[in-house]
Amino acid sequence: MSDYDRYANPRVGAGYARSGAGVVDQGLRAYMIGVYNYMTLGLGVTGLVAYATFQLAVNNEAFRHAVFQSPLRWLIVLSPLAVVFWLSARLESMPVPTARNAFILFAALIGLSMSSLLLIFSGASIARAFFATAAAFASLSLYGYVTKRDLSAMGSFMMMGVIGLVIAGLINLFLQSTGLQFALSVLCVFVFAGLTAWDTQSIKAMYYGGDSYEMTHKKSIHGALRLYLDFINMFQAILMLTGSQRSN
Repeated sequence: MSDYDRYANPRVGAGYARSGAGVVDQGLRAYMIGVYNYMTLGLGVTGLVAYATFQLAVNNEAFRHAVFQSPLRWLIVLSPLAVVFWLSARLESMPVPTARNAFILFAALIGLSMSSLLLIFSGASIARAFFATAAAFASLSLYGYVTKRDLSAMGSFMMMGVIGLVIAGLINLFLQSTGLQFALSVLCVFVFAGLTAWDTQSIKAMYYGGDSYEMTHKKSIHGALRLYLDFINMFQAILMLTGSQRSN
């Protein structure tokens, strides 16, 4: 947060663009650090909530039934969608603290819904999938940051892929095909790998919009949300492909 405080002037992007390339790099660096810090915070909240929910489920049968078997599970699954749509639609008008808290709430709800994975997959396979995702994400995000190639066409294609994945996933809820699920997981890895690079480039480009300090801060939260979703979806797909089930 201190990195942002040093650039808390009106018209941050425009001001630094006029001040010379070296200063632009410093402002951009602070902006991107803010994006990655928020993303890391979101992943941390998700992990803590998922683990805490898992521990409660293991030690409390009534809680386990309520969260994973009762109709409440649908509220847990669908509530993150409501929060992310609300955050995306209202981001420009809401204060920065509200946007930050909404992002943290969203990450917590994702952790609650993902806690079921801890009941299915072994801890070792979850750790392997996480580190594999982290390595892939870091490489792809770095590529999106440094490349001079315009990735917008690829990004549009990948967004179409997301729509296809959602439709196919809904169909497979009824088919329950393991072969289709495997194919969807493979495609999910490739789609969100491409989106990671494109989103990073897009988030970087948003810095040069010449916005106020407050709007630049909101953009960092929105950028963190985009990268967070890329990471979470890629992680779940890799876990589905490589994970081994718990022995008990």
